[in-house]
Amino acid sequence: MNGGSGSGGGGSGAVKTPTDFLKSIRGRPVVVKLNSGVDYRGILACLDAYMNIAMEQTEEYVNGQLKNKYGDAFIRGNNGKPTDSI
Repeated sequence: MNGGSGSGGGGSGAVKTPTDFLKSIRGRPVVVKLNSGVDYRGILACLDAYMNIAMEQTEEYVNGQLKNKYGDAFIRGNNGKPTDSI
C-alpha cells in the first residue's frame, strides 16, 4: 500500500528484516498470540524495540471464542508476539 516496493512476497530481491516487516504492518489488522494461548486481534498501532505492542479495536479470544472487546490494548513484549497479519 505504501509507496516503494510492492506489498507481496514476490521476487523483488530485497531482503526484509523483521523490523522492516513489523513497520510494514503498522496500521493493519494483526493477531497476537500470548504464551498463555490467548489471542488478541486488532489493529497494530505501534511497537517498540522490546516488542511491546499497542493495539486498537482489540478483541480477546480464548479457545477460539470471543471473550472481550477493548478499545485499546497494550501487550508487554515478553508475553507474546505478532504471528499473523490478516
